[in-house]
Amino acid sequence: MSKNALGRFSGQLPDGDLWVFGYGSLMWNPGFPYIAQQPAFLHGYHRALCIYSKAHRGTPRDPGLVLGLAPGGSCHGMAFQVARGRVAETLLALWQREMRSPTYRPRLVQVSIAKRSTRALAFVADTTHRHYAGKLDVAEIARRVVRSRGQRGPNIEYVLNTAAHLGKLGVSDRRLAEVLAAVCALRGP
Repeated sequence: MSKNALGRFSGQLPDGDLWVFGYGSLMWNPGFPYIAQQPAFLHGYHRALCIYSKAHRGTPRDPGLVLGLAPGGSCHGMAFQVARGRVAETLLALWQREMRSPTYRPRLVQVSIAKRSTRALAFVADTTHRHYAGKLDVAEIARRVVRSRGQRGPNIEYVLNTAAHLGKLGVSDRRLAEVLAAVCALRGP
């Protein structure tokens, strides 16, 4: 997404602080300054290993999989409060990280934080993008996670970090647990 598109999007933001919803690597590595973080719940989207990664967690020849928010269901994650005066620099950092290709669509979504509903920025999977993997079966996801490696390391590391941070939140993600069980079966003892 270009800086012009970033400017158009930032024009849609409410005045004041901005909440950013993380459901994958943003939970443990937000990469921007924030003044508070809180567990958050999003209804209407679910966390899924549905985005092919041809650089960070895989290669063009052997793409890995990273998380996206896919339509339907719900998702627990972490929300980060960005101070009003740092919103512009945070958006720029997030665009450089998440929007190098338009695999995600930035959206303002309603999340529940401490039993209060608020709007937060989230990066939703673009189901029309060529890197959108769709709903793969657990065995295929596990095969990719076990064998893929990219510029930021092994795909398995990314999945394990996500599961660990969800565990710290007291959140169980059934689908991620199924993938990890299949990964363990493939890797052996």
